[in-house]
Amino acid sequence: MADERSYRTKVGSQEIELPLVQVAPGISIALLISVDHGIGFSERAGAELADLMRPYGVEIVASVATMGIPLAIEVTRALGLDDYAILHKTQKIHLSDAVAEPVRSITTAADQRLLFDRRRIEAIRGRRVGIVDDVISTGGSSRAALNLVRRVGGTPVVFGALLTEGSGWRGVLGDDAAMVRTLGAIPVFRHEPDGTLTEDWGEG
Repeated sequence: MADERSYRTKVGSQEIELPLVQVAPGISIALLISVDHGIGFSERAGAELADLMRPYGVEIVASVATMGIPLAIEVTRALGLDDYAILHKTQKIHLSDAVAEPVRSITTAADQRLLFDRRRIEAIRGRRVGIVDDVISTGGSSRAALNLVRRVGGTPVVFGALLTEGSGWRGVLGDDAAMVRTLGAIPVFRHEPDGTLTEDWGEG
């Protein structure tokens, strides 16, 4: 850790510094906002993640809006595909009749839903789907994405992430945790009584 305000880590071949943000009493996380790291970062990370996902015969990439969209584009491009599907978290006019799946995220205070446009179901139905997201943290968003893809007839074969955070997500994903391929890992940070932060990898 560089200091108590940031955390330096690697995402594949790239080294980045992330701000530490308190998300609950006594708990902080290193916050990755992928769109803040530039086009070059996303392009290289997407290509490296695609290399990890390529052996699984992905036919279409799916991701969660909005932070996952640049990653979905770059992974799709690197895999030589021409279409991707987005699972939305905010209601839009074209999602009035969407297929919905409940989700709760560590970075979002309220319960949400993942929404998928019914007019896009045929893009996923019967196909091998590679799901991508910037960070797998609690596993809540990841579980919802897997459930939603399966509900519309897709077959998730691999789940790619720039980073995993802690290890609580493994229990939430269960057997599906074996699908995860990642470019790096970061801990959760516990606040000590003296004000310092302790890395918690959740493995003890």
